[in-house]
Amino acid sequence: MMALLFLTTVLRPSICSLSEPTDGRPLVTSISDFVVDFPRERPSNTWFAPFLSFEVVLLLLFLDLLAFNEIRDLFVRVIGHIANLCKEALFSPAVETTAVVLVVLAWLLRMDNPIYLLSFATFKAPDSWKVSQAEIVEMMRRQGCFTEDSINFMKRLLERSGTGQSTAWPPGIVQCLQDGKETDRSMDASRKEAETVIFDIVENALRKADVKPEEIDVLVINCSLFSPTPSLCAMVINKFGLRGDVLSFNLSGMGCGASLISVGLAKDLLHRRSFGGKALVVSTEVITPNLYHGNERGFLLQNTLFRCGGAAMVLSNKWSDGRRAWYKLLHTVRVQGTTEEAYNCVYEAEDEEGQRGVRLSKDIVKVAGKCMEKN
Repeated sequence: MMALLFLTTVLRPSICSLSEPTDGRPLVTSISDFVVDFPRERPSNTWFAPFLSFEVVLLLLFLDLLAFNEIRDLFVRVIGHIANLCKEALFSPAVETTAVVLVVLAWLLRMDNPIYLLSFATFKAPDSWKVSQAEIVEMMRRQGCFTEDSINFMKRLLERSGTGQSTAWPPGIVQCLQDGKETDRSMDASRKEAETVIFDIVENALRKADVKPEEIDVLVINCSLFSPTPSLCAMVINKFGLRGDVLSFNLSGMGCGASLISVGLAKDLLHRRSFGGKALVVSTEVITPNLYHGNERGFLLQNTLFRCGGAAMVLSNKWSDGRRAWYKLLHTVRVQGTTEEAYNCVYEAEDEEGQRGVRLSKDIVKVAGKCMEKN
């Protein structure tokens, strides 16, 4: 068959390339035309002319038709064989039903794509960090920058804040209670607070989830007011030896809602992984560099409401982790305040004396209520 196809393929172009006759008749366009014209005109200007005869041309025509018929018959036989296979059952009905059920289950599992909470850890401050409300007032008095009116205002806020008599403050500020020591608000003291809090909760979260650091695919850390370089994510990656291709995100300036935003971001990133993965979400705030040293009441609120703390959680969207998960995330909702009041209700700025701090507006409760109503 291949030899016949080769002959017809090679000789046909040569035969069809004969020069136009001198009497003006059209060129030969096929073997059939050449056979008809052959007795009247023998091609003499081609390389095969000395070997070409009328019998040879008839043989070429026969071979051409034979090759075409065999290809056609082979194609018909193949189509018929495929049609017969379609009529016959390749598998038993039980096997075909099981296959259909498995395909439907796989599609349903793919559409669900759950997010599981494998572990959760919060920061438990050492006893040396814990102070009473009276000690907090004394710490503020030892800063040497607050008026007596501001001290009394913060004292009243503490009494109404609902905080207990043993809340955590960073060692850089607590040390001012010792004679001869001043408050340390340096970058080193701030990093020390961040490392103490974050390393503790990350270690506990990974241990409770029975997850190794190398298994983490996504890392999200949020800290509103402290955003150093290298980032807090880089600090965790370097400490625990996470993989080099981990997706890390450091969120700052997003306030109290950053924890939920971080969970939503981790969920979206896990959903984009074809074979599932694990995410580590860390939420904290660093107090050391953010103690306000002015006397404007809008800024003094931060000195009485915030404490040291942090939380870490390990999330997974692998179905194999569902049996040991604590909770399953059903959905997340996010509402963004777009009014001028919402924008200015929590605002980091400097007061009239140039002291940096975070001003909390009286409209913060109303703005939060509107956001919850939309939610």
